[in-house]
Amino acid sequence: MKVLLFNGSPRIKGCTNTALTIVAQALSEDGIECEILQAGNKPIGDCIACGGCAGKGKCVFDGDVVNEWIQKAAAADGFVFGAPVYYAHPSGRMLSVMDRMFYAGGSNFRHKPGAVVTSARRAGTTASLDALSKHLSICEMPVVTSSYWTMVHGNKPEEVLSDKEGVQTMRNLGKNMAWMLKCIQAGKAAGIPVPDNDRSVKTNFIRE
Repeated sequence: MKVLLFNGSPRIKGCTNTALTIVAQALSEDGIECEILQAGNKPIGDCIACGGCAGKGKCVFDGDVVNEWIQKAAAADGFVFGAPVYYAHPSGRMLSVMDRMFYAGGSNFRHKPGAVVTSARRAGTTASLDALSKHLSICEMPVVTSSYWTMVHGNKPEEVLSDKEGVQTMRNLGKNMAWMLKCIQAGKAAGIPVPDNDRSVKTNFIRE
């Protein structure tokens, strides 16, 4: 089993990466393979709702990490999405990545466990968790939780490591993710199928 951890920060070795590394260590200790993917600091375009990705499994815009990550997601069993907090909301680059990945490659994430991690110097983590978690819930992903909301605080990686409860929360998130993955694996071995849910009906709030 493999978990992909997405770092939506432009800083490869910053606070968000520190949190994801702690989660990955706990997963590895439980026998789960991990890979941390870095968004980096190159420009990432937003979704323009063109609909060009429909039925293709990839975004029409190439040249950044989105299509590479969609392809990797197909072979993964679970996911952790990490983002720093800017102006009390998640980084715009991570929102853009997740919007495009879930529109174009949602089938690669559906019914697979996911979690969201945010990092901030002080505030905005709760609102950011809420915004990013909506991608998981609309894609029918079991949301993995921890012993506290999955956030860390610090302005530097060493400060994150000093956030003892934050570190504990990241470790417990990794343990819970490993447990859920093993439960799903056991369910599949017992012949319990993934639900085939109807997604054909779409209605608007406004009607003539």
